[in-house]
Amino acid sequence: MKSQKATLIENALNLAKGSDSDCIFLFLHTLQNCNWFLKTELSKNANLVIVLPRDLKIKDSLFRKKGIEVIRSWSGNQTRFSRIKYAILHGVVERIIDIESKVVCVLGPWGKSHLDTIAVHDLSLSWTEVFPFDPKSIIHNQSFTKVLAVIDIALDIGALGREGKPVGTAFVIGDTKHVLRHSHQAVFNPFKGYSKKERVITRSEVVESIKELSTLDGAFVIAEDGTVMAAGRHLDARSILTKQLQGMGSRHRTAAGITRMTHAVAVVVSESTGRVTIFEKGRIISTLDPVISSRLV
Repeated sequence: MKSQKATLIENALNLAKGSDSDCIFLFLHTLQNCNWFLKTELSKNANLVIVLPRDLKIKDSLFRKKGIEVIRSWSGNQTRFSRIKYAILHGVVERIIDIESKVVCVLGPWGKSHLDTIAVHDLSLSWTEVFPFDPKSIIHNQSFTKVLAVIDIALDIGALGREGKPVGTAFVIGDTKHVLRHSHQAVFNPFKGYSKKERVITRSEVVESIKELSTLDGAFVIAEDGTVMAAGRHLDARSILTKQLQGMGSRHRTAAGITRMTHAVAVVVSESTGRVTIFEKGRIISTLDPVISSRLV
């Protein structure tokens, strides 16, 4: 008798063929599932893209020698829709898919070995307001890879908070000259005086400093090249309120406002829910939802 995993993947392959989809994203989180998959006939299908946690200790070459692409995803706990959107963003930036692709996704709950969900996502269509996802313009932004690096940090903050306490914060990436002109320091800038190479967002010590400083009032300002320019920055943008922003607080509304006034992208972490919201041109591009039950109490 076939396992549920094998049956689900086979059905997804048939669905992809019947719906004229470009590929299948198969989300695997455990070594056991990876080893099982690599031993099956299913691994001979080059139409599959494997989505793995970034910290899972398995060589990508084991999949790639079979002609299967690999996407390394944020390693924390996310809802299904959040993981799909995050993987799609990485798939586009790594040129595995494009912004008009149709993708069949096969996944299960985070941290579990079973698969239980098949979803079809056509990137050429708009998603619902409940699950907004419209990254067409942001993907062409010169800061896009740095935006993804910021999202990783924001998801960590949203899921874990700081020292067991929930934290809300905001990041503004790109168009630094105008962002700084439309903001001022709410507190002393802890990044002032350090060399440019010491402030690059991809450095592990910078990431840890950002998490530590996320409790400060104000936003982080990050240049197009990933250099952290400031923390504790108060945004002097008009708080906007649209139908899309109803129910959101001042942090979200001013972040939306600064992206309307400049060419920057903003990433906001909600203190109450841990949700990460991405803004461009005054509107929500996407939301990502870490499951915050893992926060320490």
